[in-house]
Amino acid sequence: MFKKLPVVLAAATLLVTSISDSHTSLAGTCASNCGPRPLQFTPGQRIRLEVVNNTSNLIELEKIQGTRAIPLQPGQKLQFMQEDGKQPNLSLVFWDKTGSPLQAVVSKPNFATLRVEIRPTWRYPGDRSLYILNDGRVNVF
Repeated sequence: MFKKLPVVLAAATLLVTSISDSHTSLAGTCASNCGPRPLQFTPGQRIRLEVVNNTSNLIELEKIQGTRAIPLQPGQKLQFMQEDGKQPNLSLVFWDKTGSPLQAVVSKPNFATLRVEIRPTWRYPGDRSLYILNDGRVNVF
């Protein structure tokens, strides 16, 4: 009788604990709640980069480090074509002339277009660059 007492107490404890906790959770697959898929293009694919200034300030863009900055007026849209589908990693740096933080919202409106909408944000320092790796992944920093 005394040998079975610890087993009975453990089973009773588990039963009482499971009954008192009404917030049970069930495991699900990632497909049920994993969020949006990250943007990615096929490696070697020619990409059209479309940048839209959705702020009320002048934004400046620099496609390759060391080149002259390109001004982008409020509401203006600018497109860059990738010269070669085998071009190594493509980067774009952007900033607000007044120093306000920015948010880059990326989308893929069609097969070969990457749209970057630059918006104002309260998060400091905000987003400052876009990086398209040669394996097709898109990162915003």
